Amino acid sequence: MDALESWHDFNVAVVGATAALAGLVIVAASVNIGYIVKAPSLTSRLGAAISGLVLALVVSSTGLIPQIDAVAHGALVAVAALGALAFPISAARRVYENHDPANRARPAKVLVALLAPVAYLVGGVLLMIGAPGGYALFAAGAVVAIVASLLVSWVVLVEVLR
Repeated sequence: MDALESWHDFNVAVVGATAALAGLVIVAASVNIGYIVKAPSLTSRLGAAISGLVLALVVSSTGLIPQIDAVAHGALVAVAALGALAFPISAARRVYENHDPANRARPAKVLVALLAPVAYLVGGVLLMIGAPGGYALFAAGAVVAIVASLLVSWVVLVEVLR
């Protein structure tokens, strides 16, 4: 059994979990979308959270492609991670532009959004160069994406009603 095959069940679980969570987050946000879009930093943080879930979905889905090799999978993941980084980078800009005294813990807010795409990017590069550890970083990226998106979604939904 090759390394990717041993991650099959994990990938199936992540595909289901991230697809369901992304849908729930979008539906929950849509209830108060009028208020959310009035707060640019909240909007972009929510976008970064959703993009992390979508990235986890893409990575795990591509890991289920029959007979995909590690280099091809790593390349797909690296490209997807680079694309997904646009959302947390935009969110970081918005977080630092917000000078409201209540906008505390700026570095933590930025770091939460960057962790998953960076883990996926590094994992993808490791697979492309044949180094071990890429799939473990994908797993870490999935867990971080799920936790971060739930955390940020909760914060956005609570903050918008304050």
